[in-house]
Amino acid sequence: MKKWLMIFAFLTMTVQAEMVDTFQFQHENERLRAIALAKSLRCPQCQNQNLLESNATAAYKLRLEVYELVNQGKSNEEITQLMTQRFGDSVRYQPPFKAQTWVLWGMPALLFGVLITAIGWRIKRKKK
Repeated sequence: MKKWLMIFAFLTMTVQAEMVDTFQFQHENERLRAIALAKSLRCPQCQNQNLLESNATAAYKLRLEVYELVNQGKSNEEITQLMTQRFGDSVRYQPPFKAQTWVLWGMPALLFGVLITAIGWRIKRKKK
C-alpha cells in the first residue's frame, strides 16, 4: 500500500497539464509586443498572476484575445482600455492614479509613515 502511495505521489508531481499557445502572428515584433502586453495584464480569476503566467482557462482565453487584437493592429492603449472596461482597473498591474485607486497608491506611503512613527515612539519611550 505504501509503495502504491509513493508511486501515485511521484506521478502527480511529475505530470502537469499545460495549455500551449499555438497562435500564429504575422510578424515577430507583434508576438513580442503581445507577450509584453499579456505580462502587464492581471488574470481576473487568479489576481496574483499575469495572463502569461496563469494556467486558468479565463487567462488562456484572454491571452488569445490579446494576441488576436495585436494581430488586428490594435495599439497597447486600446487593448488595455478594452480590458479595463471589462474588468476594471484591477486587471492592470499599474492602475492609473485616480479617486478609486488612491488607496492603492497611497497605502505604501501611509504604512511606511505609520511604521516610522511607531519606531520613533518606541525609541522615545525606551529612553524615558
